[in-house]
Amino acid sequence: MQVSVEKTSELSRKMTVSVSEDVVQEKMAERLKSLVREIKMDGFRPGKVPPHVVKKMYGDRIRSEVTGDLIQSTFYQALQDQDLKPAGYPHIHPSDETNGFQYTAVFEVYPEVSLQGIDQLEIERPVATVEETDVDAMVEKLRVQRKSWNAVERASETGDRITITFSGSAEGENFTNGKVEDYSVEIGSKQMIPGFEDNLTGLAVGANKTFTVTFPDDYGNAQLAGKPADFEVDVVKVEEPVLPEVDETFIKAYGIQEGTVEAFREDVRNTMERELEQALRGNLKNAVMDVLYEKIQVTVPNALIDEEVESLMKPYKENARKRKVKLEDLQLPRDMFEEQARRRVALGLILGEVIKQNGIKVDNDKVRSVIEDMSRNYERPQDVIDWYYRDENRLSDVQQMVLEDQAVEWLTSQAKVTNRPMSFNDVMQNQQR
Repeated sequence: MQVSVEKTSELSRKMTVSVSEDVVQEKMAERLKSLVREIKMDGFRPGKVPPHVVKKMYGDRIRSEVTGDLIQSTFYQALQDQDLKPAGYPHIHPSDETNGFQYTAVFEVYPEVSLQGIDQLEIERPVATVEETDVDAMVEKLRVQRKSWNAVERASETGDRITITFSGSAEGENFTNGKVEDYSVEIGSKQMIPGFEDNLTGLAVGANKTFTVTFPDDYGNAQLAGKPADFEVDVVKVEEPVLPEVDETFIKAYGIQEGTVEAFREDVRNTMERELEQALRGNLKNAVMDVLYEKIQVTVPNALIDEEVESLMKPYKENARKRKVKLEDLQLPRDMFEEQARRRVALGLILGEVIKQNGIKVDNDKVRSVIEDMSRNYERPQDVIDWYYRDENRLSDVQQMVLEDQAVEWLTSQAKVTNRPMSFNDVMQNQQR
């Protein structure tokens, strides 16, 4: 086997592999011998068909199978011999050589990642605490979650729940299959398209209203996206929210058997502090990643970007299939995901080099702790823990996440860190980005 490699760009390589005709013929002879034992042909007993007859009939197929196998076996051997690490799948182009076998493989390689300046990163670390006002706000949220509804005879207001019958049409065609009966909308919840709920205020039971709003440009249904629509609404019912009192019944519904306000608020605070600690870690990780992406420059293989773009688009495609929407109607341009994909791949390469150069090994105790934390949200935590440890792929996903967190911890320990005071709400909202 002869191998030559041409560097066609910073990361692109064109590798030519040649295999002598002697090797090809040897492999073909082995394949032919096996085929002779299996082939059945009229006029010959099983296994007794002359080899030259079989070769004449199946020679082209045998050579094609042999060269396919040779590509598989020689490509990875050639990579190893040339010390090349391909990023993504290669494009293989067999040649028309009649004497021996030759092919070219075009692919990208992983870049060299320089960590120069990694010890000079400047990072802002968010810090926050749970205040009494934060607990008050959370208790109010919990009350809202358990609100009930009371029918009223007044005109509707923001925050009310209004039950309507409505129809919609665009460009003269009805798109609601006639009328939608007894549909409930919480005004201000933004469950409808922008502008729709604004038109539901000031309406009492029995009211009829027509209005026009425009569907967003990125609306899921391409036939309606960006188009004005006419709606006719009849009001069936108007209800106002009624928040429960924070009494013993309310408190015990959250598993606080003491039933006291003090015990309830302490439990709420503890939960918020756990969530805040997790969010602060996430905020710090985001801050590290932002600085890392800005300071450490790396050329990213297009093949890896393509793979990441496909990964980012996958949930949208799966959702489209569930809703029976054609993929071409999704209007998901590549550039919508490309920068995010480039960032993810670049950071993965940089963190991988940080881990490699500093000999960071996954801490199995931290892996166990993370899995136990995740299991606390389930009724049978031990079953969840066992579920992770029974499957190597599931466990590997957690191990990779923990290893990445360890790399972030190492980077933080090397950086110049300044604290940035934040409120509980700001930290939690920043975690959503």
